[in-house]
Amino acid sequence: KCERHNERKNESYRNMNVDLARSPMNIHFKNCGGLTYHEILEKLLAEKAVSLRGLKEDAKIYDEMILDVNSDYFEKHGGYDFAKRFYEEAYRFAVKVYGEDHILSAVMHADEINLALTEKYGHAVYHYHIHIVALPVVEKQVLWTKRCKDLALVGTVKEVIHQVSHSKKWKSQKVVNDEGGVSLIPSYRILQDEFFRHMQEAGFKDFVRGECGSDTQHLSCLEYQIKQDTTRLTEIRKAIKESSVSEKAAKEIFKTHAE
Repeated sequence: KCERHNERKNESYRNMNVDLARSPMNIHFKNCGGLTYHEILEKLLAEKAVSLRGLKEDAKIYDEMILDVNSDYFEKHGGYDFAKRFYEEAYRFAVKVYGEDHILSAVMHADEINLALTEKYGHAVYHYHIHIVALPVVEKQVLWTKRCKDLALVGTVKEVIHQVSHSKKWKSQKVVNDEGGVSLIPSYRILQDEFFRHMQEAGFKDFVRGECGSDTQHLSCLEYQIKQDTTRLTEIRKAIKESSVSEKAAKEIFKTHAE
């Protein structure tokens, strides 16, 4: 499902803001080479470039990272061409996080219209963002066990494998405060800090990082769209009501003067 959305393999989308006529403008900073995500994984496993050894059957295999900034930011800086430069740098950040060999796909979407800003500016404004699908790989040392014939090797490193492990890749980090207490910082919060810092250092300085530690509930694309449309509908109704009141007042004034 994720692959069909990211790679635009569907003929229609639940997100009605997708304009398939603009899909050729989507940019792959890394493409699948004609393979599916699963076929790429199978290829890497066959080449022993990664390993699923030691994972449970229901373990999370693929990560999807979506890097996104408010659409207005791009609109104020030139739109599509600026977004291309921004997300090319964002892809370099993802390479630092995952390693390029472990990224299956990285595609900037330029075909999803932002209705609210389109209405605000009076011309089409698009929601530029990038989807990155990768394997969360960590280095794991495999030790010789007691079954080894050479007892001197027991407990030493037999081999180092590149294990796919979401839980190990994204462990929360322990932080010791001034009073000696220990707290855990979610790995995703650290990731957001690192992304913001990376883009700032690359010269993209005039956008604001989201509120750190916010407990705001995440909404799906459809839920967010409904919320935005509801807000816009409320504003339109308010404007119509105010317009009606003003029109009624004007008629009363005209009537008074006429009398």
